[in-house]
Amino acid sequence: MKVKKAIIPAAGLGTRVLPASKSIPKEMLNIVDRPAIQYIVEEAVAAGIEDILIITNRGKGAIEDHFDHAFELEANLKNAPGKEKIYEDVVAPANMANIYFLRQKVTKGLAHAILCAKSFIGDEPFAILYGDDVTVNPGGKPVIGQLCDCFEQYGKGIVGVKEVPRKDVSKYCSLDITPVKDKLMDVHNIIEKPTEDQIISCYSILGRVVMPPEIFEIIARTPEDPKAREVYFTDSMTILAKERGLQALDFEGTRFDMGNKFGIMQANCEVALRHDEIGEQFRAYIKELAKTL
Repeated sequence: MKVKKAIIPAAGLGTRVLPASKSIPKEMLNIVDRPAIQYIVEEAVAAGIEDILIITNRGKGAIEDHFDHAFELEANLKNAPGKEKIYEDVVAPANMANIYFLRQKVTKGLAHAILCAKSFIGDEPFAILYGDDVTVNPGGKPVIGQLCDCFEQYGKGIVGVKEVPRKDVSKYCSLDITPVKDKLMDVHNIIEKPTEDQIISCYSILGRVVMPPEIFEIIARTPEDPKAREVYFTDSMTILAKERGLQALDFEGTRFDMGNKFGIMQANCEVALRHDEIGEQFRAYIKELAKTL
């Protein structure tokens, strides 16, 4: 079955990038000349996804504004000589896809946010693109598109993974996996934020997932973590793995963590170096700067 719908959970508070996120949603922090969330939407659209639900909360109205028309601005740019390209760039976000918004009124984690989207998804498979994570694969298939292809071929939920340094596994999760073919694996268990002795492998889920609609019923019956006082989505996916099967794909591409300061700087530098307008100039600047440090 084709994956045509996606959820982008964007209700996080952005505490790791304060004070930048005090008045601006972290999803609206720029990567060169576009907010991070636009890259995520563009990735979904490039993978053939037609309907996108962005889950927000209080104080994130700027995200909705970005994907809406700004009629006065657009009119001024449309009639201004030499502003054609800027006009196209400004208008583009409002025309990318069918984009909808829903508020997660209580911040109770990722699983709760996904459950809020049940009526939007209905009885269809769907993609989840985490709002903290921007992934790029220049010249290749978008990361979420790679996962959609696997889902459509095998019919199992699938998570996008990468091997991370062992010291960083505790920030994410650890997967118990066995190889299937190429970079595709079967998932048997997932440990959320493992301690050193709980690490099964250094493969962690990094921001891209495709799920069958059955995941909603599974989330609803997943026990709440007593310490976090929320349902961990990884616990629900572990149940899915044991009952219906779950796969993992070591995807082609680079992931940037927009929830931390270093990830934001990585994204800006790497995207700037490939940018059509400033790439050459920025590369020369970096080379000169490196000589002075």
